Amino acid sequence: MSVKKFKPITPGQRHKVISAFEEITTSIPEKSLLAPMKRSGGRNHSGKMTMRYIGGGHKKRYRIIDFKRDKDGMPAVVKTIEYDPNRSARISLVVYKDGEKRYIIAPHGIKVGQEIISGKGISPEIGNTLFLSDIPLGTVIHNIEIKPGKGGQMARSAGAYATIVSREGKYANIKMASGEIRKILVTCRATVGSVSNQDHRLESHGKAGRKRWLGVRPRTRGVVMNPVDHPMGGGEGKSSGGHPRSRNGIPAKGYKTRSPKKYSDKYIVENRKNKR
Repeated sequence: MSVKKFKPITPGQRHKVISAFEEITTSIPEKSLLAPMKRSGGRNHSGKMTMRYIGGGHKKRYRIIDFKRDKDGMPAVVKTIEYDPNRSARISLVVYKDGEKRYIIAPHGIKVGQEIISGKGISPEIGNTLFLSDIPLGTVIHNIEIKPGKGGQMARSAGAYATIVSREGKYANIKMASGEIRKILVTCRATVGSVSNQDHRLESHGKAGRKRWLGVRPRTRGVVMNPVDHPMGGGEGKSSGGHPRSRNGIPAKGYKTRSPKKYSDKYIVENRKNKR
């Protein structure tokens, strides 16, 4: 899972850094696990633009991912490792013993032909899904449930992971990559290992056209707008525009937007480390 740099033959290739796709085994997705994806272009039901800078992009189909991993006690064999245009991580097609096919988030280090399994009382090997009560302390995990049976919601993007640091009664203390430690019920499931495509953070688009392929339109800076359009707009010439803030006036740097009475505060044992 390495990245590929290009010779600066053209301006678009000068800063281009993309994935080498060495781990990909097929470019043809499983047809039975595809769903259509409709683009809104940032418009609502009446055609009015409600989100700016959205539009265009390459046509995509959604891959139905099994985040629950609830087919307990039945082994599955990894058939492929594939690219998914809808997420930064790689996905794997697994085939269960009864013939059912499902897509899962591919863990780092998973191989084609490897056997994985989920449920209670199984070994904590890469790709296996266990309850938090059965995973040894210090194990690296991903695709973590927040509510039992709802499916994994945490640590699903490329290179993401968390660690089980302790267990207290019906809760397990999970340390996230940000440094935050939070309590999660031991009846929730998680998958052993970290998420694949760890070099995703090193990628660079190299040109504006690659953002257009992803459905992102050019963004207008607030400082070049008029005062009626943005708090940082106006002024003669290239003025700084004051303190950086959003279109609605919310400060952009150092301002805490999390609600001080958020329901999940009681589950946070230690807040994430501030990067200074």
